[in-house]
Parts: sequence; structure tokens; C-alpha cells
Amino acid sequence: MIDFNEVCKDKKSIAISSHIRPDGDAFGSSLAVYNYLKKQYPEKNTDIYLLDPNPVFSFLPGYDEIKTEPSDKAYDLFIALDMGDKDRLGKNKALLDNAGDVVCIDHHLDYKGIAPEANSYVVPEASSTAEMVYDVIGKDNIDDDTAVCIYTGIVCDTGVFQYSNTSRKTMETAGHLMTFGFDHSKVVREAFYEKTYRQTLLLGRSLLESILLMDKKVIVSVITQRTLRFYNATSKDLEGIVSQMMHTKGVDVAIFMHETVTGEFKVSLRSNENINVAEVAAKFGGGGHERAAGLNMSGSFYDVINNVTEEIEKQYKEKEESVRQEG
Repeated sequence: MIDFNEVCKDKKSIAISSHIRPDGDAFGSSLAVYNYLKKQYPEKNTDIYLLDPNPVFSFLPGYDEIKTEPSDKAYDLFIALDMGDKDRLGKNKALLDNAGDVVCIDHHLDYKGIAPEANSYVVPEASSTAEMVYDVIGKDNIDDDTAVCIYTGIVCDTGVFQYSNTSRKTMETAGHLMTFGFDHSKVVREAFYEKTYRQTLLLGRSLLESILLMDKKVIVSVITQRTLRFYNATSKDLEGIVSQMMHTKGVDVAIFMHETVTGEFKVSLRSNENINVAEVAAKFGGGGHERAAGLNMSGSFYDVINNVTEEIEKQYKEKEESVRQEG
């Protein structure tokens, strides 16, 4: 555990940021830290930067104060949250490079030394970076604004407490947060379940056109640029599709990909305990967690699927060999 207040107390200017295409954990952890610092140290110049913020999270305190344009301003301290690799900062990477000091709070397995070891709090077993922010801030320093942000981050990264990263500590933390003055049911509904009509149409199309591979243990679907244009949609409208695919009975792995430009795909992976998708993603320069990971790949739809499923097949064969040896 880092001494967060010790690091921050002598800094006059502080910048906070997370990865590109921020998800619920990125929003929740970043805004929790932002709200805490603004109240704890009102005399400091504290700014939060998130590129292309999703309005789904506009109910969170401090959302309207997010700076959405890239910056190369030099701050005394840069706080990196939930990003694993500094390259995931995108055009805000200059904030890190120009900062006098850096703190990192993260739960990615593939964390790549963004901050000095003394300023790094990295716990891959944690449910979310938001849960770690709860520990860093300290239970006694939580208020209504930080509570709703942290709760949102935990809800999103645990799939409303259904994923395997949910621990007893996660539930105890969430239980304490629920004692504060926000509507926790509304958070779950708006941050995780509620979809626009366009999102519902794209989800339906993705499920309708999905296919089962590898003895029906892997489900795959794709949305092309042509389909996105047809629905006048963006990549934000595709959030949650891969998680819904993972609910298919008998499936170990869900693979959802969408075409970012012609011949380029962003691939999202989800799995159960039988397959480690972080290892699969790492083979192609991606990363994430054991049960949720992602990568980018060039080629046709079939090229991507063939490459990804080949790595999944290797894991199945390794497990089969292990069972044979134990037998």
C-alpha cells in the first residue's frame, strides 16, 4: 500500500487520467480520486483527463469537469489509474512524460512499470482499480461523492458481482459504500444494464449472427464498419455485447470483434475458469485479466478468428495433457 497523502501533500499541481476508451472502472477510480483530492486539498490545482468520455457515466460527480482534449502540460504529480501500460494513455501520454512525479494504482496482470516501485500500488487479484482506490483513500475518508464513484467502478468490473474477481473483501467494501447517500440500484441499472435502442439493435444483431466453434465451447461474433454505418453507431454502442455472449450455456470463451477501419479489428475476449484469455491476448500484443482481455489485430475476420482460436486450442490441449499425466 502506498502512502497516498504523503505523496500528494507537497504537490501544487496534480493530473489524473486513465486509459483510452475509459470503462466504468476507469471512470469510477479516476473520479473518486479527483473528488477526494479536490476536497482534501482545495488549494491544489487538480485536473482530470479522460479521452472520449462515455455519457453513460455522466451521473458521476465531477464528470462535467473532465478535460477531454489531449494535454502536454507539466504537473507536479501524475496519477495513473487502471491502465496497465502507459501506451494506453493515448494522446495524454505527454502528461505522464512531463510530470515531476508519478503514482500508479492498477489491477492489470500485465502492468508495465508506469510509476516508480515506491509509488506503485498494483494488486492483480483485486476486483477493480476502484476497490483499490477505496483502500488508498481510506475507509474513514469516504464521502457520498467518492462512494458512488468507487461503487460504480466495482459494479462495472465485477459484472455486478458475478465475475470470479469478486471476493469477500469486494462485497464488504461494496456493503460499506451502500451506506452512503446514493441510489445503488440506479447505479447498477444505468452503468451496467441500461441500453439505448441502437445498442439493443446491435446486441440483437451480434447474437443473431454469432457462431459456435470448437465443439460449441467458443462463441464468436463481429460487427463491421458497414454495419456501424448502417445503424449510425460508434464503438461506444457495442459495450456489453461480449459479456452478454458469455452467458451462452456451455460456452467457455466469448470472442467479439468490431472493425475499427478496413482490415483492422478490436477484439474483446471473455472466459470462464477453463481458459485464461489474458494469455491469449498477450500473444498478439494485447492484455487484460484472466477472464477479460482484449487485443487489436489486422487481417480478415477469418484470419483473426483462426489466430485467436489457435491459442485457445493450445490451452485446451495443455489441460488435457495435464489431466492425462495426473491420471
